[in-house]
Amino acid sequence: MAAFGINKIFQSMVTTMLFLLAISIGRYCFAADEDMLQDVCVADLNSMVKVNGFPCKKNFTAADFSSLAISKPGATNNTFGSVVTAANVEKVPGLNTLGVSLSRIDYAPGGINPPHTHPRASEMVFVLEGELKVGFITTANVLVSKQITKGEVFVFPRGLVHFQKNNGKVPAAVISAFNSQFPGTQSIAATLFAASPTVPDDILAQTFQINTEDVQQIKSKFAPAKKF
Repeated sequence: MAAFGINKIFQSMVTTMLFLLAISIGRYCFAADEDMLQDVCVADLNSMVKVNGFPCKKNFTAADFSSLAISKPGATNNTFGSVVTAANVEKVPGLNTLGVSLSRIDYAPGGINPPHTHPRASEMVFVLEGELKVGFITTANVLVSKQITKGEVFVFPRGLVHFQKNNGKVPAAVISAFNSQFPGTQSIAATLFAASPTVPDDILAQTFQINTEDVQQIKSKFAPAKKF
């Protein structure tokens, strides 16, 4: 009987531990940035200490929580006809540990924000001006796409490939909201064809079912990838 009681206690402890582990794993699988542990932790962008985020600086002011970074349209005179202007922790140090940030995206007529992903955040866009064709692709290769207009919002789930394109004859602009202070961006084409060191030509040729000459031609069109 004593052994039976010990086994019951042991089973109960194991069940409790597995339950707590499941909660812990679930939290870290679905959460974005880590939870904050104090009122503020204004980023010390000059610190040499490397942590998951930025160290807190000792003294801060209201200016650390404010920015005009996305107050004006960005220049869209580039290959893709679009520009992303970030208001993330690098521009607003007070965002450190708060798990939110914004960006502004401006599009020339016909401009595109090419297929890309945000590995650390979901995104919601609000159309300021114009109209856009937007969409994302699920892991089952299903395209979810829609034309959105001024005043409309659209959500891109975390980590999924997505895009926006201005098919109109006038400029367009959106404000993007992220559940991360630093969502990160991986542009699919630039990631593959402008990596440093470069992805081997034979890997790309076999992946896209083209020849190495085509790969080299595509690579020549891309400058080194930018970090956002």
